[in-house]
Amino acid sequence: MKRRTFLATTTAAATASLFPAIIVRGEDKQNLTLGQGGFKYRVVPDWYGQSVSQGVIIKNCHGIVQTKDEHLVFTTDHVKNNVVICDKGGKLAGKWTLDFPGCHGLTIQTEGEGKDQREVLYITDIRIGKVVKTTLDGEVLERWGWPEDSGKYDDAKQYRPSWTLHKPDGEFFILDGYGKDYIQHIDARGDQKGLFGGKEGGITHWGPHGGVYDNEGLLIAMSDQQYLMKLDDEGSEKFRVQLPGGNPRQVQRAGDHYFVAHLADNWPKDRASPGYVSILDKGFKVVANLDSKAPQYGDDGKLQKMSALGSVFTHPHDLCVARDGSVYVAQFLSGGSCPIKLERV
Repeated sequence: MKRRTFLATTTAAATASLFPAIIVRGEDKQNLTLGQGGFKYRVVPDWYGQSVSQGVIIKNCHGIVQTKDEHLVFTTDHVKNNVVICDKGGKLAGKWTLDFPGCHGLTIQTEGEGKDQREVLYITDIRIGKVVKTTLDGEVLERWGWPEDSGKYDDAKQYRPSWTLHKPDGEFFILDGYGKDYIQHIDARGDQKGLFGGKEGGITHWGPHGGVYDNEGLLIAMSDQQYLMKLDDEGSEKFRVQLPGGNPRQVQRAGDHYFVAHLADNWPKDRASPGYVSILDKGFKVVANLDSKAPQYGDDGKLQKMSALGSVFTHPHDLCVARDGSVYVAQFLSGGSCPIKLERV
């Protein structure tokens, strides 16, 4: 890893723009209201506008999380700045690199107790097949490579981990979403405890991209397969949530609801098709869509095919529901744009 370069924001930094402008499809939509029912939002186009440009290059924005002090942390696959940190007003607080050309998944966890408690990041790279745990300022604490002893891989090139899902007890799971679709179970000491999934385990290729550990199991965003899948800790399937017309790349829980980032509505057939965000209740019924029409259910109770409006989003890849209810959406293949901030109305 290149020596990290953590940048403190100065007072003088509050005068210029940090990131490229939000790319809004079509005309300026800053007054557009997205969503339906109790989930309506407006785009905040200048939320980052009081920050200074520090040479940040977004390229593709993959993951985004919020720290306890309400800073936003997001990953890019540009080796100059794999990790960028700003406050909720958009001011740059730091940036550093892991020299990861395929920097991808990002998860934040709290570990330790009392004075020793701290927040750490888990970051994956889909090009060199690595997972690391770091401090918020970029110190690498642990590393995990390909599961060579599992017998499931011929070489390290077949392993391309997309995201990590974490249990409350410190154990976690690594999704090989761009490789052979296996799921590693890592114990609280950082050692492999198990491995399941893959083709023989019922996990379809171009499926397990992201997810969250929720209610005693893994809730996985199955991307090109257009559904969410719930597994237990041993890999047995519990149920699926069909999302026709979607491409769920990540799902995050906020209270009693689940927020799903759909990369596009016709991917991979049409890679120019735009994406949107769905909001599900605790029973996994879609109750609202952002930048898509309201969800419709047929007389048979099945969700009808959804599609994007294409007014705001290009390719949503991850999202963060902040403590104040705002939603930040990270995007892939979206012209190097910064995450989009949505303010609840």
